[in-house]
Amino acid sequence: MTKPNGRRAYFINDAAEVRRILTRRHSKYHKGPGFERVKMLLGNGLIVSDGDVWRRSRRMIQPAFSRQNVHRLMKVMVGCCDRRALHWAELAANGQTCNITSETSDFALELILISIFSSDYETRILTAGDNPFAFLSRDSTRDLSVVMKVRQLRELLLSIIEDRRAGRGSDEFDFLSMYLQATDKEGKPFSDAELLDELMTLIVAGFETSANTLNWVWYLIARHPDVADRLIVEAQQHLPNVSALSPDSLAAMQYTQQVLEEALRLYPPVWLFTRRSHELDELDDFDVESDTDIYLSPFILHRTGHYWPDPDQFDPDRFAPTDKPKKDRPFIPFSLGPRRCLGEYFSFLEMKVHLGLLLPRFRMDVVEAAEPELELSINLRAKKDIFMKPTER
Repeated sequence: MTKPNGRRAYFINDAAEVRRILTRRHSKYHKGPGFERVKMLLGNGLIVSDGDVWRRSRRMIQPAFSRQNVHRLMKVMVGCCDRRALHWAELAANGQTCNITSETSDFALELILISIFSSDYETRILTAGDNPFAFLSRDSTRDLSVVMKVRQLRELLLSIIEDRRAGRGSDEFDFLSMYLQATDKEGKPFSDAELLDELMTLIVAGFETSANTLNWVWYLIARHPDVADRLIVEAQQHLPNVSALSPDSLAAMQYTQQVLEEALRLYPPVWLFTRRSHELDELDDFDVESDTDIYLSPFILHRTGHYWPDPDQFDPDRFAPTDKPKKDRPFIPFSLGPRRCLGEYFSFLEMKVHLGLLLPRFRMDVVEAAEPELELSINLRAKKDIFMKPTER
């Protein structure tokens, strides 16, 4: 099709072509339409940047997300689960409902903020008693009012950065300490402006994927008690208590991984990718000329019956270990290729800890029988918050 501005545009839903564009041919494309609003919110961080700026940032940030470093944050994950458990127990004791959409957002936002700032979260961010970042988990519109609130927060972040550079503030391990230590090939660190953009990118991207996924997971397992039973058995086997929590015990939770992947197949948080070609790309069936907009949708690809039989059915056993090549069943919730999300392992780890510690203790029953409607905004969300009735097991 040709857009009103005269630019040609293609929507591509062929798995092989999607993979080729995101992997082998990625250098022929920049970020596409729709990222202007994201750039207003996050600046020129890793999600938005292209070319040499992106390559430099990616190389500098990647070490922070090594498995060894992510494992050092597991205690933070446990602490955030403990605080949710106390709140949910109170709701259950009083016979109150639980806004699971809000709860998973609060959990993921608190977790990423502590993972970035460690004790500075308590001493610098919560100084007024409230979390000034809370609007990010409450307001999904990402309109100009949200952009203005984010810009106000940058002043707070800059003051924390300045103190850290001066040797004040937390000296614990966290993502900020790793970002401050990062240097490029010439030995240059991030400037304050670059660091602000990368921190805002990490805060927003770091909580939204996990928050949205956990929201859907709780809903799905409430509708499928057989799945919940299998998850509980697995958690009791590998996490009989908190002291048993380790990277190995979490890696052994294969069925939990399958449930998370199936939820991400049905409800990928980033439901639409866009690219814009900057040179000719010759695909199998057609050519993509320079300055062409490309649209790729994980949501539609994941629900295409050619690749996924009964695509709308929730079935975690789709992801049971098999010898079938994954390329035959396209699954791209975290994208593919060089721009694949750096936080993928961190996200899966926190979600496994969350389910492994909380599901054996709490049963969540859906309050409304109707299936939630979807909101296709920057991220895929439930159009209305999902409410559930918690019960201690």
